[in-house]
Amino acid sequence: MRYTPAGLPALDIRLEHESSIEEAGQQRQVSLALRAVAFGSLAERLVHQQLGSSWQFTGFLVTPRGYKHIVFHIHSFQIIS
Repeated sequence: MRYTPAGLPALDIRLEHESSIEEAGQQRQVSLALRAVAFGSLAERLVHQQLGSSWQFTGFLVTPRGYKHIVFHIHSFQIIS
């Protein structure tokens, strides 16, 4: 966990996804790694979650100024049973 210059808690994480899906009649393996960030009380809650758990996140994607990668800004999360 880090803190912004204004003192707001911020958590930079990497989200990973793996699954398979049918495309054009064939099974396709899908994997994705995505940089993400959470701020405030959400960051404080997220930092205490177990690594490797399955979660569902909502938020939005941005490309920070001066960067070529996208970052997912997390607005909420919940565990997937």
